[in-house]
Amino acid sequence: MNYSSRFLCVLYVATSAGLAWTTVLAFRYGPVWAACLFAAASLVPLIAVVRETVIGEQRRWLLELVARAGRAGDAAEAIVQAELDSACCERWWTSLGSAHDLTCRHGMPHSSSAA
Repeated sequence: MNYSSRFLCVLYVATSAGLAWTTVLAFRYGPVWAACLFAAASLVPLIAVVRETVIGEQRRWLLELVARAGRAGDAAEAIVQAELDSACCERWWTSLGSAHDLTCRHGMPHSSSAA
């Protein structure tokens, strides 16, 4: 995570803490509907923190992939190869992830019944 992402995360946490404190004050002195609204609003910045960390992890993964590709060849080839390696089976690939081949180990039903 870079400096700006960390700064944003700190701002998000501070905003969430402020909204949580406003929630407490609204429960004590204000209408209950406002307290519920502030409680829900205090969760939104925490979702943004999770999003920033996921973006940071993806950026780090992409930099590692490009660095690996820089040693072994082209970055585009490495990205395409990683996507092909993550593909399940040919039918999964051509059906945009909605169907599996009969021999695919990921296409097995997850129930315990033998239908």
